[in-house]
Amino acid sequence: MQQQELNQVRLDEMRGAPVYDNAGEKIGKVEEIFYDHESRRPEWIGIGTGFFGTKRVLVPVEGAQLAEDGLRVAFSKDHVKDSPDIDEDEISQECESELTQYYGLAQPQRSVSSDADQAMTRSEEEIEVGKRDVDAGSARLRKWVETEPVELDVELHREVAHVTREPLNRPVGDHDFTEEEVEVPLHQEKPIVKKQAVAKERIGLEKDVETETQTVRDELRKERVDVEGDAK
Repeated sequence: MQQQELNQVRLDEMRGAPVYDNAGEKIGKVEEIFYDHESRRPEWIGIGTGFFGTKRVLVPVEGAQLAEDGLRVAFSKDHVKDSPDIDEDEISQECESELTQYYGLAQPQRSVSSDADQAMTRSEEEIEVGKRDVDAGSARLRKWVETEPVELDVELHREVAHVTREPLNRPVGDHDFTEEEVEVPLHQEKPIVKKQAVAKERIGLEKDVETETQTVRDELRKERVDVEGDAK
């Protein structure tokens, strides 16, 4: 975890940042910073723990370090949890003496107060636009059967009998006149209809992605600070 000394950053911009103990376990979030009246150096970090009820705990800035995602203090979570409960916005010399004794620090000779009454934090909204998938309809292939009339011309052959005559002129002697019959079979072609299914075409669905640009419009709120009086 990358760390920096706290005097290299502005602590008043870290409100809401996570606070971790010396083992990396989360304690809570930065609620406020207490500064020394004269030197204006940060002395104590007020932590809103959430899971310790409504109790606000204070941790010394001394030994704390800036991590990538918040602050890391020099004490264990249990030690911080059992620290004296301070609810005032100003830490009296008595209270600070009790805190320094609890954390094993050198005894101070002055009182410190929260910066809440001498400074303010200006905030502003930032916009972030994300994307999510939604249904945009569907495409479907549906097959049905229809019937259409078909006409095809087919040539058919048919046998036809016709009489042939060949003149003869020869004696037949004693001809026995009898009845006689000759039959010739006749044939003809008839159409035979046969149907079979033949695959003619393969039809499928494929998806392509089209890109379009939409303009998202909203309003962002910004806090402004006016300086009044003799401040420069």
